[in-house]
Amino acid sequence: MSTPSGGAAAAPRIPESRVPEAVHRRRWAILGVLMFSLLIVVLDNSILNVAVKTIAAPEPTGIGATQSELEWAINSYTLVFAGLLFTSGLLGDRIGRKKVLLFGIAVFGLGSALAALSGSPAELIGYRALMGFGAAFVMPATLAVLMNVFEREEQPKAIGIWAGSVGLGIAIGPITGGLLLEHFWWGSIFLVNVPVAVVALIAMVLLVPDSKDPRPGRLDPLGVVLSIVGLVLLVYGIIRGGELADFTGASVLAPLLGGVAVLALFVWHEKRSSHPAIDISYFRKPAFAAAVASIALVFFALMGVTFFSAFYLQSVRGYSALQSGLLILPLAAAQMIFAPRARLVVDRFGARAVCTVGMLLVAAGLAAFALFGADTPVWVLCLVFFVQGTGMAHIMPPVTVAVMQALPREKAGSGSAINNTFRQVGGALGIAVLGSVLSATYRGGIEGHLGAVPAGARDAAGESIEATLGVAEKMGPAGRPLISSAYDAFLDAMHVTALGSAAVALIGAVVVALFLPGRPEPRKLAGSEEAPEPATAARA
Repeated sequence: MSTPSGGAAAAPRIPESRVPEAVHRRRWAILGVLMFSLLIVVLDNSILNVAVKTIAAPEPTGIGATQSELEWAINSYTLVFAGLLFTSGLLGDRIGRKKVLLFGIAVFGLGSALAALSGSPAELIGYRALMGFGAAFVMPATLAVLMNVFEREEQPKAIGIWAGSVGLGIAIGPITGGLLLEHFWWGSIFLVNVPVAVVALIAMVLLVPDSKDPRPGRLDPLGVVLSIVGLVLLVYGIIRGGELADFTGASVLAPLLGGVAVLALFVWHEKRSSHPAIDISYFRKPAFAAAVASIALVFFALMGVTFFSAFYLQSVRGYSALQSGLLILPLAAAQMIFAPRARLVVDRFGARAVCTVGMLLVAAGLAAFALFGADTPVWVLCLVFFVQGTGMAHIMPPVTVAVMQALPREKAGSGSAINNTFRQVGGALGIAVLGSVLSATYRGGIEGHLGAVPAGARDAAGESIEATLGVAEKMGPAGRPLISSAYDAFLDAMHVTALGSAAVALIGAVVVALFLPGRPEPRKLAGSEEAPEPATAARA
């Protein structure tokens, strides 16, 4: 946007809008469609979080997935998603964001239908990867379209509402998942995505305008391949280390070091490519780098806790999937309430102060899990979830605005891809790293109590709390002491993992406190006081 010009006798010049009037008039309806499209992506992950216990159960209730397979059911989606975000953002800028959105939702719906019919953990992991392929073309395109239908001064408000829709997905997902699991088989949690995808496709065709970069760059297939290979190797090594409770073996170190080497090669390639998947020069701006780093750190901390909290609520506390979903409502409600209003707090105190406090709230909520026991009052759980949601609501909108407004409107797809890539990679690594910490600590705590378990079943019994409880149930009365030992070992492991998560959130607080911009100086017009919002005056 151009700045107003003026002199002693010149009136402020209002810049002409770059959004067509017909699009501007229906911008809020378009935002509703974008939120609905985003909802199916968020909804799926939040539903899956409450279904992990059911999927881990033996057939016919579930498919007998191990903790490692459950992590891969989540990470296969996230890694494909994160790996393709670069390409999908560039492709949307090149051929049109609406086309990319329609393609992504169609693939996501197909993957959901196939995942619902999975007959084994391997099939579920594969179809979840297909869903991630479709989702990679949805999430960045929704934010890119938003940036092209709203003027700059309305973008923070629109992004806040967009971020609030994530809270809506968090609220609807667990409750919907709980209801489905109480009345239908586990595959219904994926099948429910299909009608939602159909409605989203119809609404998109009717309302969403197309937009693209008039000067697009070429795609970078080598960069995409390097990013996918590097991330898969790195996360596989971390998960394998958690399974073995040993990070020194060749089967762990080889993928870990290989992943680091490939990712280093990816960065080297991107710096030298004439058409990089991600422009590394963006990260030379401290505010931009701090914003994307804070996104990765907060999701690293939060996704790991979300993963183990499902086992805490259902396996240790004995809540059903529906009850677990209802307990997460305060987190979702806080996001829905505060995210659309975060811009008002940022206007008053600045992004640095608001995001730092938000990070500290998230860290406090995560650290509180280290104090939870088997009989912690429900109201305490609800309060902690509300605090976490409040913190998230004051982090995501400001940092997303910082990322998106740092780039030209024509590069909105690339900016959205960067934003969502760091979010998803942070979440994937959080589940892998913190899941490995949880698994290794649990195995160390339960091994001394497996003496009564048949020798052939001891390794499997020590892998996760669900596996231990399954073996204890088969042992009948002789397995009762093992149940209480499993609860104690899991709580100890959860406490260690929660403190690790809180430490990561504190690192995020330091990053934003040091590098995000503070409260902006009021904009001045020549010969006048504070400048009015330019585009606001241009609209009736």
